[in-house]
Amino acid sequence: MQELDTQITFDYQSERYKDAYSRINAIVIEGEQEAYDNYCQLAESLPDAKDDLLRLAKMENRHMKGFQACGRNLAVTPDMAFAKEFFAQLHGNFQTAWAEGKIVTCLLIQSLIIETFAISAYNIYIPVADDFARKITEGVVKDEYLHLNFGEEWLKANFEAAKAELEDANRENLPIVWAMLNRVADDAKVLGMEKDALVEDFMITYGEALANIGFSSREVMKLSAQGLASV
Repeated sequence: MQELDTQITFDYQSERYKDAYSRINAIVIEGEQEAYDNYCQLAESLPDAKDDLLRLAKMENRHMKGFQACGRNLAVTPDMAFAKEFFAQLHGNFQTAWAEGKIVTCLLIQSLIIETFAISAYNIYIPVADDFARKITEGVVKDEYLHLNFGEEWLKANFEAAKAELEDANRENLPIVWAMLNRVADDAKVLGMEKDALVEDFMITYGEALANIGFSSREVMKLSAQGLASV
């Protein structure tokens, strides 16, 4: 009942809410587009997993359309220019790694970092979302766990060969996530999403993924906290 009371306090049609939503909505739309593109590229580099990767890509494309509908439902135009710039560093790092044949780095960026970022944001958003967006997001987050699992299973199967590159890729890319989180903290708060909750959920989910791949508890603590001091 308390959760219901909390939701009633949100005026989803207020200018303040819709202004913040224009950026958050754009970020999730762009995030799903990035994921679609990334999985299509990975399918070219991992022919043995091509069918699975293209299936994941199609799911991401469907998610993107769902979030576009969420924006239309609130009569909000997503700020896509902001979103593209928001993802620019991770996008650039993925493209550089892919061009260099660093598939392990690509999988860490997309299947671990981006998927965990999405899962954490969606989990925190669902309790405070409008009814339409809640239904869409609940469906999406179930799929995202499948995407995270793909990356975990591939990296686990190749862990010894991938470990050093994973550590380097984590060191380079995880601090970017904390900077991204800081950048949208104010907008997220307007939507009812507290930064501390987002950080906590991300740390737990990302740490579990690293452990599932094969890192020890000590290594997980070190890796998942990389760059956290800036948050």
